[in-house]
Amino acid sequence: MSALTFDASGAAQQAVDAHVEKLVADSVASRIFAKDHTLWGKDAEEESAKRLGWVEAPAVSRPLVADIVALRDEFRAEGVDRIVLCGMGGSSLAPEVIAGTAGVPLVVLDSTDPEQVANALAERIENTAIVVSSKSGSTVETDSQRRAFEAAFTAAGIDAKNRIVIVTDPGSPLEATSRAAGYRAVFNADPAVGGRYSALTAFGLVPSGLAGVDLQALLDEAEEAAELLRDDSVENIGLQLGAALGGTSPLRDKIVIVEDGSGIAGFADWAEQLIAESTGKIGRGLLPVVAGLDAPEVSGGAEDVLVVRLVSTEGEPTLGTNEAAVGGGLATQMVVWEFATAVAGRLLGINPFDQPDVEAAKVAARGLLDAQPEPTPALFTDGVVEVRTGDAGEWLGGASTVSEAVKALLSQLGPKGYLSVQAYLDRLAFPQLAEVRDQFAAETGRPTTFGWGPRFLHSTGQYHKGGPAVGVFLQITADSDQDVEIPERPFTFAKLISAQAAGDAQVLADHGRPVLRLNLTDRAAGVAQLSGLVSELAR
Repeated sequence: MSALTFDASGAAQQAVDAHVEKLVADSVASRIFAKDHTLWGKDAEEESAKRLGWVEAPAVSRPLVADIVALRDEFRAEGVDRIVLCGMGGSSLAPEVIAGTAGVPLVVLDSTDPEQVANALAERIENTAIVVSSKSGSTVETDSQRRAFEAAFTAAGIDAKNRIVIVTDPGSPLEATSRAAGYRAVFNADPAVGGRYSALTAFGLVPSGLAGVDLQALLDEAEEAAELLRDDSVENIGLQLGAALGGTSPLRDKIVIVEDGSGIAGFADWAEQLIAESTGKIGRGLLPVVAGLDAPEVSGGAEDVLVVRLVSTEGEPTLGTNEAAVGGGLATQMVVWEFATAVAGRLLGINPFDQPDVEAAKVAARGLLDAQPEPTPALFTDGVVEVRTGDAGEWLGGASTVSEAVKALLSQLGPKGYLSVQAYLDRLAFPQLAEVRDQFAAETGRPTTFGWGPRFLHSTGQYHKGGPAVGVFLQITADSDQDVEIPERPFTFAKLISAQAAGDAQVLADHGRPVLRLNLTDRAAGVAQLSGLVSELAR
């Protein structure tokens, strides 16, 4: 059987003691696996009834494996060994962690940044196939990426339809157009599984399998893990983790997830989108914070923080106060965290399967793309950084430098608040920008998240708008010397990412959240200026 461990201390253990017996008495575990849609209250029943297919995903997905492996072998025989995934949110984060943990190469294009897109198009196009993943079949990012790659294949003298693989729900507009276009393969995912729970469906398996992951072993482990979670028992680790996440009193709603020897590459990023989008709504929710072992939040001991360590199943983990530790292989952890998030949703009194606030930013971005207004003038420019706000900006006071503007934003941070740093630029070219997260957390003493735009819009974006109204937001955008056309669309990638950033800032401001927008007129110099500024704040 799959190895699975759980340990807890302080508030986490108290939550386990307070809730697990009642969860067992209510038969929550067996009812989840029986797809009982009444577990999350009357208001959630309609959506829950359509979204519980994930409990049987490993078994339902097995028939896909042979076709995926056969297609992988065909591609390799043709010299196609570079797989690019065009996907967002759960469609990209699950394959990224699966491939990364297995050590197989997979290019994940989950951005509309023109420079990141251009680099993905330019590399070894003759050896490339793309997987376009979209549950709805209408995701603007993936549609734009598909169009750009199709043009690049054609320009290189390659038959584009033989290099494009589609993953979508049956009946979606993308399925119909793809089959009509004659693309190499169209894989249908289970429509009874929501995007963030789709790791072990076609969305997680097709790109991972084409990249070279052993899918049979992954599904075997997942099925074994599911067997451990079915029992209505106080020893059920899924119930214990769910209680720790959603049942602390008072609620520790900032969940700091740290890699501590599990050997799973990037798991916290996948868990972040699962938890944030599942729980952040109607003014409640859990804010996942992806952090390292030395992060300020781990040692800070804030009253609203719960640390969860991802550990090896060998040996005893070292826990601090108010911590939990979960050990298991990749597929095991995925199944356990999906189950535990559903349990936490029951304890929080929310529907873990809807995402009522995600669409708002998409609508705002579409409106800006249609109208194509002139950019709002910067309030002022400091060095290569233009300063704007997402709202009226009264809280800026008399700020006239970037440093003063950032300090003004941080002054809006309350005792239970958090800072969200959102960077809309090439994450592969400027990974050092993410280092400001730890520095801001140390300076503010408050949990700080860092997200690359626009991919976070498909995950933590739901929590930012639907969760507790305690966040302050630092948005970083950047001009680019290059752009990429999107065939048969009246906008380019540069205009698309600009509209996505502006639209999200607009919606956040409409929700009363303070938003500071910093635009870098020179990318490299701007990243250096911001890094230096944050270092100065910490001194």
